[in-house]
Amino acid sequence: MSSADQQQAAPAIGGARNRLRAAPVRWHHKLVGMLLVILCFQVGIFLLAFPWSPYWNNNYFSWLSPAWRDLWINPYFRGAVSGLGMVNLCLSVLEVFRLQDLSAALRRGADQS
Repeated sequence: MSSADQQQAAPAIGGARNRLRAAPVRWHHKLVGMLLVILCFQVGIFLLAFPWSPYWNNNYFSWLSPAWRDLWINPYFRGAVSGLGMVNLCLSVLEVFRLQDLSAALRRGADQS
């Protein structure tokens, strides 16, 4: 591509960027974010605590087969499930920070109107 072609293409690309503005932030974006925070937090707490409770050994999956039972009561497997709980808790915290940014964008949008 020659430099003349690049100069002609540059305004077209810049014009397309100006036309593709970000969608406005609405209240339902914040509502979905809050529901996601609640869901991730609850699932995270459950996955963090349940593998170490007495109910962990007495469920359907632990009685499927003897090999499955050995895996199910293995502390490393329980730790892996608890690790997934920690991931969910971290996601809920990150979503809270994203919601703060979203709230600021909503306030800016309300101020501009």
